[in-house]
This record gives sequence, structure tokens and C-alpha cells, in this order.
Amino acid sequence: MSQAIEKIINSKPKQLTPDEAAAIVGVSKQTMAAWRCTKKESIPYYKVGGKVYYREQDLLAWLESKRVAA
Repeated sequence: MSQAIEKIINSKPKQLTPDEAAAIVGVSKQTMAAWRCTKKESIPYYKVGGKVYYREQDLLAWLESKRVAA
């Protein structure tokens, strides 16, 4: 495999299922689905072929945005 292709594959952001995303965020899978439907929380996601995926970096950025300074 060429180095260019290998670099692209290795740099691809990790895609997470709603179950995995919910575990990172600390809520249930159903809560994640409700947030997507109602747009209560604006966590970016992809919908491909009827399946929902989240990027790990988007979840971490969302969590950081919820940080409250003491």
C-alpha cells in the first residue's frame, strides 16, 4: 500500500455508533436519538444508509463546550 493511502486511512476520524457516542457523553442511546429528533442539543452526526454515526472529535468538542468554569 502506498504511503499516501496509508496516511489517509490512518488519519480518518473515528466514527462511533449511537451506543458508543452515548457512553462517551454519559446519556442513554434513547436520549441521543431524542436530541437528534428535537434538535435540543446540537451534536453533529452523519446519517448514511439509515445508520447514524458520530465523530469522536465532535463529541469531545461538544463536551468541552458544556464545561463550566469555576
